[in-house]
Amino acid sequence: MSQASQARTADTQTLGSPAEIRHDWRLEEIEALFALPFNDLLYRAQQIHRRHFDPNAVQVSTLLSIKTGACPEDCKYCPQSGHYNTGLGKEKLLEIDKVVEQARAAKSAGASRFCMGAAWKSPREKDLDVVLEMVSRVKALGLETCMTLGMLDGDQADRLARAGLDYYNHNLDTSPEYYGEIITTRTYADRLETLDQVRGAGMKVCSGGILGMGEAPRDRAALLQQLVRLEPHPESVPINMLVKVPGTPLENVEDLDPIEFIRAIAVARILMPKSHVRLSAGREQMDDSTQALAFLAGANSIFYGDQLLTTANPQADRDRSLFTRLGLHPERRDTCADDAHIQASVEADLDQQAAHRAAARVSELAYDAASVEP
Repeated sequence: MSQASQARTADTQTLGSPAEIRHDWRLEEIEALFALPFNDLLYRAQQIHRRHFDPNAVQVSTLLSIKTGACPEDCKYCPQSGHYNTGLGKEKLLEIDKVVEQARAAKSAGASRFCMGAAWKSPREKDLDVVLEMVSRVKALGLETCMTLGMLDGDQADRLARAGLDYYNHNLDTSPEYYGEIITTRTYADRLETLDQVRGAGMKVCSGGILGMGEAPRDRAALLQQLVRLEPHPESVPINMLVKVPGTPLENVEDLDPIEFIRAIAVARILMPKSHVRLSAGREQMDDSTQALAFLAGANSIFYGDQLLTTANPQADRDRSLFTRLGLHPERRDTCADDAHIQASVEADLDQQAAHRAAARVSELAYDAASVEP
């Protein structure tokens, strides 16, 4: 063995047992993982992934925007922010029956989790009552439920949990050090407090970040360190690639090297062995080879469909083709009959979506934006 190989082996052996669940990763240790030779990093991530998951199963979720636009936050990446002119109309909260209709279709198509997102700083009381009914009725369909509604206090979190909400999504977005460059209307501590309220209410946590916002490599390591410190680790960790939307302050930021993005997926898998790591926003921009590497690195969750809140998602027939070529299949959940049923349902739904690409998008289910109150 060469001296270089011996050094790499020694470095790897000092980075903790592959099976160990830790919350005390030092920033230098995480940076050392990022610095591993690419093949060594993916090999290690793949070992850990196989120890805890079926390596060819991918959890499939569907995401619906239940209230779009006019958000008071100033997140520099977001087309829904009321601070920027992105051409996105504002729409009221969707009617409950229309949300349930979409959830029923998602379940029929093989999704095991139905995620609902609203562009709010935090939910108002009158809106929360409607949201609680949405959760209850979607849950009654036999789906896992997830929501992202902005900041929550303890009472709001408790009420969502009692309604049957399984997951609450609240991303940390980036490192504490870089956070102020991206958002000024809420603090990092605000985000961590909401996650504490979610966990205290007994719900599962969905929390990750966005890469490619101009952050330094150290910021990506620091973001993952913050996620690892959460006890327990988030059950779902979305790793997003920035979608550069015209009209937002980040529309001209330099593209992130796809290899660096894959490194982050692999490091997230190593640090959070039992979490679902979601290949999330930005898939539309990725070629099939990059997505294949992400799955190899430990990503095992996706959103499928044509739209991800207000940004494009890979076309449904492309997802089906990629799954077939890679030998992947939807993850079996207790809410679904079996893998064969899920696969058949997904394929039938994707065929239908491909045949009706020009049909009305989810946004057409919302109220007329012109009728929205200020």
